[in-house]
Amino acid sequence: MNGEPLLETASHGGRPALQAGGLWTAERAGELERLIERVIARHPRSSGGDIDIDMARVERLDTFGAWLLERLVRGLAAAGGEARVVGLAERYRALVTKAREVNHAATAAPRRWMLAATLEVVGRTVVQVGRDIVTVVAMIGALAAALGRAVAHPGRFRFTSMVHQIDRVGWRAVPIILLITFLIGAILAQQGLFHFRQFGADIYVVDMVGILVLREVGVLMVAIMVAGRSGSSYTAELGSMTMREEIDALRTMGFDPIDVLVLPRVLALVIAVPCLAFLGSMAALYGGGLMCWAYGGMSPDVYITRMRDAISLGDFAIGLIKAPFMGLIIGVIAGVQGLAVKGSAESLGRKTTDSVVKSIFLVILLDGVLAMFFAAIGI
Repeated sequence: MNGEPLLETASHGGRPALQAGGLWTAERAGELERLIERVIARHPRSSGGDIDIDMARVERLDTFGAWLLERLVRGLAAAGGEARVVGLAERYRALVTKAREVNHAATAAPRRWMLAATLEVVGRTVVQVGRDIVTVVAMIGALAAALGRAVAHPGRFRFTSMVHQIDRVGWRAVPIILLITFLIGAILAQQGLFHFRQFGADIYVVDMVGILVLREVGVLMVAIMVAGRSGSSYTAELGSMTMREEIDALRTMGFDPIDVLVLPRVLALVIAVPCLAFLGSMAALYGGGLMCWAYGGMSPDVYITRMRDAISLGDFAIGLIKAPFMGLIIGVIAGVQGLAVKGSAESLGRKTTDSVVKSIFLVILLDGVLAMFFAAIGI
């Protein structure tokens, strides 16, 4: 034999049979599949009857051949009769048995209505949001307790660590904060001039830039940048410590990780974000003034005079009042996500992403709530 696979009609003990031969291996997959499809097509479901498959002349059988044999058996049995394998060499019996043990029919996926699936997703989301709220409240409580211990025992508070974190999240962030807020102020002024000029109201661009920057955009942009720059860094640091079991080591030595790691970082953000918000607002106002002079032909004296009339101390104070709360939110979320990291790099990456996304979402939500609050009280 040249190894060519065979599957011919024959007779075995007075019963109809199929005589198999040649190589039933993966190298002959194409020929074998065509032979099996042809045999199954000639044996329609309505024919019924038993049939033997004689494998005595098969030279070699591998896993692929065993799968094709099982496919042939199932296809013939679908007609209502019995397909029996005979003459199979002893060394191939275990392989064919394993192929036969596989499920004869794919498990049908349970049908789910679209409404049920949607409700399930909503339910899981609500449960997860509830868990997140509980975790955040627990972290705020732990920070309050740690702050109380620091006030009661000032010598235990890690002041040096807090100063170091202020340098990291505050002083070292000044260049990028100044650059981004300067550009934001310039863009606001350019867009205002482009549209207000149609109504001859160029001067009101100063009012728009001043109020937007001091009340909303300045502090909001600073908080978003701090969340992306420092919040993600804190989460990655705490997550790496958790993965290396440094957090467990601190607890073993009798130290509370909230006191040692989280509290100095949160206080650094509470202190640094208002300072950055002030510098960012000044840079945005300067960028707006430069754009009004270069693009709108407005002299610096006119810009400054109009700005003095358009804004008030209350506008300036509102932005700075929001800043420490935003810093607190970023620190709390970073601490929660960092301590929730499990022992894999995937978990660290996921929690770092969650930290940035949740921090930015909560910062924007807080800004909207406070904006409505100050509007309601007439400020």
